[in-house]
Amino acid sequence: MSESNQKGSFKADIPSDAVEEALRSVERASGAAAAGTDAAVEVETDPPAGGEAGSLQAQLDLSQALGRETQKKLEEVHDRWDRAVADLENYRKRAQKEREEVQKFGVEKLVKDLLPVLDNLDRALSAAAADDPLVAGVKLVRSSFEQVLARQGVKGFSALGQPFDPARHEALMQVPTAEAAPGTVVVEHARGFTLHERLIRPAMVGVSVAPPQPEDEVGGE
Repeated sequence: MSESNQKGSFKADIPSDAVEEALRSVERASGAAAAGTDAAVEVETDPPAGGEAGSLQAQLDLSQALGRETQKKLEEVHDRWDRAVADLENYRKRAQKEREEVQKFGVEKLVKDLLPVLDNLDRALSAAAADDPLVAGVKLVRSSFEQVLARQGVKGFSALGQPFDPARHEALMQVPTAEAAPGTVVVEHARGFTLHERLIRPAMVGVSVAPPQPEDEVGGE
């Protein structure tokens, strides 16, 4: 019985100091492994380095600066566009006004050249005898002439008997008379004319002035 127990067991004589040394080696190895794991965790959980964060901030600042510059350029382009549109609209209005002016007053020079012809017809009628057979024909020609001028916007006006108006009348002479108040148009050499309400020729007139006092009345005073 004792012999069989000796065959199934193993007995080794190991010094106690060797066992203790082996245990310390295992503890040191376990501590180093734990320290390595903690260091790896610390490396993985540390925040990005300061250089990387500064680079991201610099990129953000640059992007914002470019955005502000682009916005400013867009505002400048918008302002230029508004000014260009306003200038174009003003040009269009000026061109329209000039076109209307040309249409309305383009015949002004021709009308001025024709007015003396109408004046001569008026003088011919004034000088003709009432029983002159040509008077009727001259009146017909004069009437047709005025109708043509009226279609072009030409109108004649008389100043006779009206107060003298330097804006519409041109005084050719002074007429001493007591029959009208001083400054009244008493003689009309030629009528005035307007083209679309614009004066193109003033009326040629003589204006009344107070007559001179007799010499005896002056001496009596």
